Amino acid sequence: MAGSKLESQFLFLWRVAQGPPLEREFRFHPSRKWRADFAHLESRSLIEVEGGIFMRAGGRHTRGSGYASDAEKYLEAALAGWRVLRLTERQLEIGTVERIVEMCRR
Repeated sequence: MAGSKLESQFLFLWRVAQGPPLEREFRFHPSRKWRADFAHLESRSLIEVEGGIFMRAGGRHTRGSGYASDAEKYLEAALAGWRVLRLTERQLEIGTVERIVEMCRR
């Protein structure tokens, strides 16, 4: 699956940081069709790259119904024992990704 430009940017930085293998579009819930952008299974970490939050009219993640849907998804992930990491475009830098790689390796 191709993914977004921001997801590609994240993956590039992940490779530069020599991060461990990730699952893409990982379905973490047994009955809902929710998927996380990336999952590191060993550390039970889900990584979501949130796009469209700086759009003038607002993106899906910042509009009421989209925000509420995301909150429900992330709550269910946390209740199922997943650590949810949400990254904005401004956080897609090597230092941030290196810290996440380090966390996953612990």
